[in-house]
Amino acid sequence: MASAIAKVWYTGAAILLLAGCGEQKSAPQAQSAPPPAVGVHTIAERPVTQGQEFIGRVESISQVDILARVEGFLEAQHFREGQEVKKGDLLFTIEKDMFKAQVDQFQAQVAAAQANLANAEIQYQRDLALVKNQNVPQSTVDKDKAARDAGKAQVLLTQAELEQAQINLGYTDIYAPVDGKIGATNYDVGNLVSPSSKPLVTVVTQDPMYVSFPVAQTELMKIREDRQQEDGTLTKIEFVIRFPDGSTYPHAGRWDFTSPQVDQQTDTVEMRATLPNPERKLIDGQYVKVILRERKPQSRLVVPQAAVQTAQGGTEVLVVDKDNKVAAKIVELGQTAGSDYVVLKGLKPGERVIVDGIQKAKPGQVVQPTEVKEQPSLKDQEQGGDQQQGGGQDNKAPDDTKPGDKAQDDKAKGAGQ
Repeated sequence: MASAIAKVWYTGAAILLLAGCGEQKSAPQAQSAPPPAVGVHTIAERPVTQGQEFIGRVESISQVDILARVEGFLEAQHFREGQEVKKGDLLFTIEKDMFKAQVDQFQAQVAAAQANLANAEIQYQRDLALVKNQNVPQSTVDKDKAARDAGKAQVLLTQAELEQAQINLGYTDIYAPVDGKIGATNYDVGNLVSPSSKPLVTVVTQDPMYVSFPVAQTELMKIREDRQQEDGTLTKIEFVIRFPDGSTYPHAGRWDFTSPQVDQQTDTVEMRATLPNPERKLIDGQYVKVILRERKPQSRLVVPQAAVQTAQGGTEVLVVDKDNKVAAKIVELGQTAGSDYVVLKGLKPGERVIVDGIQKAKPGQVVQPTEVKEQPSLKDQEQGGDQQQGGGQDNKAPDDTKPGDKAQDDKAKGAGQ
């Protein structure tokens, strides 16, 4: 019995000893596991067009109400509603008969006044010669002179009345004062119109057009700062329009105006751009997205969006040094540029950032990096400049212009992702 118990005890001890040896062998195996493999990208500068996006409204440069200048019946309409007209095109005709008669009447009065003046001049000259020999009294000459002067005044009066009658006759033909598209008429042919009537029709100019949009004060200040270059000059900017369906208007605009006052209700400043409209795609009153961007791309350091993650201290990326050791860096990012972010602070060209396998890497850990080549397309680069939120230019860009505040930038980053 004792020998059986001893055998069991020795057998159990042997099993425990073998298990302990197995654990001692497996521990070194776990410590010798290879470093995790990650994909890295070497960051560099590339041309990026910086821009911001706002919501704006298209406005015609001029909206001209066509009014009747004289009272009369509409005799003819010389256009189709909705057509484009040129400055000087005949739009309406008011009945002319009464106005022609007035012109004839005043022409006759002018002729009569001129005849009376001629007679008064003859009488005055005759009596002026007689008074020298005292054949007529001086008072007669004085009366003749007064009659002559009154005749001159009467000629001037009737000529003025004739001119007014001719002007009124001219007002019976109503012409387009500007180039533009004509709206719906308010009066049909045969209606009586007068200067007190509402507009006969409205002409809306079509080319060029305005686009107005509000800019927050913080965004305006940032636009001004971003436009300042090291040599003291201002970056030239332009405006691009994007329609609600996502299509981009093919013609860039130029800054036209920045309001000198802040809207106290919205704390915004009104800005305005001028754009050509040869294809008539811009319509007065429509809403559009207004993209304010640099005319020429600038070289900027970018980092792939895949490398960016949110940390407790802000936005960070994981960087792999020359010894393949991982370090976390807090970065400050700007706008999106295709699949990248513009780096404002925190990174330098040539650094390697982890873009694949971030979840496997920890700060201080050694990794096995594999270079991932990212070649953003030209389309991505162009879109990067268009995806920002915010606002204005000229051949001289405005002194009143910059990219948005942090909330605006965050929104732009979200759009890029």
